[in-house]
Amino acid sequence: MGSHQIRSRGRTTASYSAGTGDSESNASPRIGKEILVQHLLVKEDDHKLLLELQRRILEGEDLSDLAVEYSLCPSKEDGGVLGWVRKGQMVPEFEEAAFSAQPNKVVKCKTKFGWHLLQVLSEREESILEDVQSTELHKRMQDPSFFEEAQLIDVREPDEVAKASIPGFKVLPLRQFGDWGPQVPQMFDPQKDTYILCHHGMRSLQVAKWLQTQGFRKVFNVAGGIHDYAVKADPSVPLY
Repeated sequence: MGSHQIRSRGRTTASYSAGTGDSESNASPRIGKEILVQHLLVKEDDHKLLLELQRRILEGEDLSDLAVEYSLCPSKEDGGVLGWVRKGQMVPEFEEAAFSAQPNKVVKCKTKFGWHLLQVLSEREESILEDVQSTELHKRMQDPSFFEEAQLIDVREPDEVAKASIPGFKVLPLRQFGDWGPQVPQMFDPQKDTYILCHHGMRSLQVAKWLQTQGFRKVFNVAGGIHDYAVKADPSVPLY
């Protein structure tokens, strides 16, 4: 599965914080939140460029445009957008600045990579990814309301599904991700509990992590896959 970053399409009115500290805001630390952040990176000793970019932002230029032109980070290809991030995914100095920054306000911070100008575009509740044991899934599936409240996705290939399957799962083969991936927002509700199944739990974990980046609030990876389900929960399901 390829990398699918979330990009900012619209323009956002930004202001610039001209303080001298590495973290330049007293906003909420956003406990339990994810943020959509964009940034640009310049060398630690390139103060002339840093000051010029700060001035241009103050004069109304968009950080994403400047990132495309000047940033040293590979994210420049996406206008500096890093996608949705949660605490623990970034270097400490960047994380402290990003999770304290006021929305749409451009702040600067210094890390081992150099100087960053960053901007928080949006925030949302942090998504959850959990393993669910096959026996627990089987138990939940005994309640008829479960199929109304949850979404079930099987990412195995058609020949695998022909050998063994569990009723209620929509088959979306991982090899065909390029076809169905872009349609996921229309096919499923990100607010519903979503369960992902494969043969042994590895492909499903890959898809589950991707669904998190797409804004799905609670995703469950079926631990051990359908093999574990057949062994521990329902012997009527064939092994292969």
